[in-house]
Amino acid sequence: MTTDPEDTFINDANKYEIAKDAYIFGYPLVLMDITKKDMLENETIPINKFYHKRDFPDYTFEDVVSPNVDTLYSMAWLDLKNEPIILSVPQIQQRYYLMELLDAWTNVFGSISTRTVGIGPGDFAIVGPCWEGELPEGVKKYSSPTNMVWILGRTQTNANDNKDICLVHCIQDKYMLTPLSCWGNSHVPSQNAASVTKKDDESDKPTLPPVKKIECLDISAFFNCLNTLMNDNPPADADAEAMMRFSEICVAPGKHFDLTKFPDDVQFAIKCSKKEALCEIKHPPIIPESSNNWSLMTDNVGRYGTNYIFRAYIAYLGLGANLPKDAIYPNARKDQNGSSLTGENNYRYKISFTRGKTPPVKAFWSLTMYNDQQFFVKNCLGRYALGSRDDLKYSTDDGSLTIYLQHDSPGKDYESNWLPAPDSNFNVMFRFYWPTNEILDKTWVPPYIEKVQATT
Repeated sequence: MTTDPEDTFINDANKYEIAKDAYIFGYPLVLMDITKKDMLENETIPINKFYHKRDFPDYTFEDVVSPNVDTLYSMAWLDLKNEPIILSVPQIQQRYYLMELLDAWTNVFGSISTRTVGIGPGDFAIVGPCWEGELPEGVKKYSSPTNMVWILGRTQTNANDNKDICLVHCIQDKYMLTPLSCWGNSHVPSQNAASVTKKDDESDKPTLPPVKKIECLDISAFFNCLNTLMNDNPPADADAEAMMRFSEICVAPGKHFDLTKFPDDVQFAIKCSKKEALCEIKHPPIIPESSNNWSLMTDNVGRYGTNYIFRAYIAYLGLGANLPKDAIYPNARKDQNGSSLTGENNYRYKISFTRGKTPPVKAFWSLTMYNDQQFFVKNCLGRYALGSRDDLKYSTDDGSLTIYLQHDSPGKDYESNWLPAPDSNFNVMFRFYWPTNEILDKTWVPPYIEKVQATT
């Protein structure tokens, strides 16, 4: 009996589509694992312990794409297989903080912040999917659907000076993680947290950022990593239909993916699927709605459901996205004419707010400059962001505010409002911390970035 060539083609195309979709589905989980390993190995920090960034990242920082200089990070990777971990936060006044709780698939299952729990203090138990038991009185429960959890904490800084940073350090030192079995003991576990500075990072910096490392995995390594991770971090019930498809190519929790067991033509199709999957992740077929050329995503971020391509896109763009109610990050890559932002040929841009029309937030806002790899831009001022906490100059004539985006200085009189750009392609990102409903429902949107005439 001979095989119909058309049937062979359909079979190859089907396996190609399944492999592509499985790659997109698993991308956030594998990226989370790579990021975790990089952080734990290079910072030499144990699991279930905080590590605190004690100073701001600079242009050499490439551990996480789209870093910020608004807050100092306090991060921890939790393993909940054995027991819950209790997160304790102190009273925090006159500054915004956020403890974002992400499962292994990058979904936010809990948000502990000024917005949600007030100024504190409080104790919060982070519980894995299989744990059953009683929690101590006064401890609030947050249930994670996976055993891997990333706590991505941020504490607002009000000035880039030692005095304010030391105040934030004092807050960071009071963030505690305690295994349930140790709760209430007079003995406090040692090494509850560690400090990490830029100097500490330099000798052990990963050779490649996680978004590049994941691309170095061949399709077999990727799927086997995914299958292993899904043992402790199972897909959601809503993923059952997708998992049924993926099982056709042996992508399933605990399975071994062996590419050589497929016919040669199917092997080739599966190998080729990775390239298109990555292309769709970076340039999704459904582009988020744009307002004034700002990608203003206020729906489904942080809780993706079965929108797998959007989940992967957000993970690629910036792993650890918040719930919009906590913070929202509009991004712009084009000017008012739809042309790409670039510092080439001394191109200059500005963004202007009329009086009383700066971003409406309950905490604070900032605007950050990134190169085309989503990292900071080296510049003579060592400045990577501007915002409401800075000493910006407003027009004495009409009260408007203008921020200048360009490679060269706009002149001494305007440098307070200058956000230095590279001499190549760039993009900028607003961060609106605790945005008002005006932002969330898009009643207020950022103004266009205007290109101004280049100087010669």
